[in-house]
Amino acid sequence: MLYYLFYPLHGEIALFNVFRYITFRAAMAALTAFLLSLILGPRIINMLRRQKIGENIRNNKESGELYKLQINKQDTPTMGGIFILAAVFISTLLWSEALNKNIIIALTVTLWLGLTGFADDYLKQVKKRSKGLSAAQKLASQLAVGLIAGFVIFLDGQYGTALDIPFMKEVTIDLGVFYILFAALVIAGSSNAVNLTDGLDGLAAGNVVMAALALGILSYVAGNIRFSSYLFIPYIRGAGELSVFCSAILGAGLGFLWYNCYPASVFMGDVGSLALGGALGTVALLIKKELLLVVIGGVFVMEALSVILQVASFRLTGKRIFKIAPLHHHFQFLGWQESKVIVRFWIVAGLLALLTLVTLKLR
Repeated sequence: MLYYLFYPLHGEIALFNVFRYITFRAAMAALTAFLLSLILGPRIINMLRRQKIGENIRNNKESGELYKLQINKQDTPTMGGIFILAAVFISTLLWSEALNKNIIIALTVTLWLGLTGFADDYLKQVKKRSKGLSAAQKLASQLAVGLIAGFVIFLDGQYGTALDIPFMKEVTIDLGVFYILFAALVIAGSSNAVNLTDGLDGLAAGNVVMAALALGILSYVAGNIRFSSYLFIPYIRGAGELSVFCSAILGAGLGFLWYNCYPASVFMGDVGSLALGGALGTVALLIKKELLLVVIGGVFVMEALSVILQVASFRLTGKRIFKIAPLHHHFQFLGWQESKVIVRFWIVAGLLALLTLVTLKLR
């Protein structure tokens, strides 16, 4: 929005020429989103407290030990993802080329999944339906928006349907029309993976920040014809604007961590985790780094795999691989303090983000 307002005036006022630079607007988007999160945070948290929208820690035979570890979180306000998304949307619309098709796709998917998560949280917290939306309903919503996004990407010739293979310069896998289904699986998978990771104070938010930083740099490179040509990666026209979107996620995530770090004053809820996970998956699709997302979001992948393997093992053999799933709770059961689990997972996420950037040269 500010780009359209001020950049046309750069001929008369030279200072406005800075709006031409994506790096400037990305930095400002991060700062704006961070400040918005800090400002909106206390207001949203107080509203959630007044409405008695707080975490409900269930106690039963299967979760008895976990209940003891988590009971201190009882009644902590949840649905804090509302102010994360508000900060992301306001900042992105202010500092990006808002009519850029990549921005439109990314914001649409994020909004769709944010509304899905909001509906789930609303049913659980306000309507007191313990399970909110059913797993099938959430998955249907995720796959629906993924199919729509995949179809739009498929119709636009510049993206192509080939998958870029990490660490390899000229090896690709062309999915053809099946790319649409693949895109839906990426968005649904990344959305659910972040949701599963959101179980400890600051865990999901910190990992989202790391992933957003890596994707922001990759987006800038993919949208720069000279850099993309030098590094032998697909050039995507207009993809550089996604670095503004990723920077907004980074800033909003850091602002949320101000209140979500251990011990948390608020949790993001499904409204935040489903939307942010879907946003990361969508950016990866738009910059043709679909397979590299496995590395970028390695912690999220491990969390999701731990659940899949646990369920599969128990159904097939009657035995559990982990003490409990997702993985972060397994380490708690091993005796790790919550803060230690969180920081160590952050360290792994940071190293994976660095490894992701290294792949740009190892081709």
